[in-house]
Amino acid sequence: MSDDIRGELVTLRPLTPEDEARLREIAAEPSVAQWWGVDPELPPATSFAIVVDGEVAGGIQYWEEDDADYRHASIDVFLGAAHQGRGLGTDAVRTLARYLLEEGGHHRLTIDPAAANDRAIRSYERVGFKPVGVMRQYERGPDGTFHDNLLMDLLAGELRE
Repeated sequence: MSDDIRGELVTLRPLTPEDEARLREIAAEPSVAQWWGVDPELPPATSFAIVVDGEVAGGIQYWEEDDADYRHASIDVFLGAAHQGRGLGTDAVRTLARYLLEEGGHHRLTIDPAAANDRAIRSYERVGFKPVGVMRQYERGPDGTFHDNLLMDLLAGELRE
């Protein structure tokens, strides 16, 4: 039995120790590092490699709030430059969102890209995420200053296939 989650274009595979070096290489690429930093510290999460044609193209993760009064899951994702602009990130987010809604029993998902990351925001909107509001000076960027992020959410029934 596989723990892989299959999308239309990507497969989400639980991370293995062998994935760490490849994901660090991807995180160091300028198109990723500008948003994530070269060696990002990731919060405790359930993480997957985004696999395209047998190659690790990036990473995606989620973490859950289990308090019944606030239950939801949050998603984070990054893709290497060679895999950007091809709909792979959109498919990865859609695939994980579907899994969290259908298998995880969540009614609400969140994602919080940098407010200046227009490409990511458009991708998440294609999945069905809607802007909720700007979180001012939310995270420290690779340049050492705090930047705004856009809180987006998706409710069960809003997922776009």
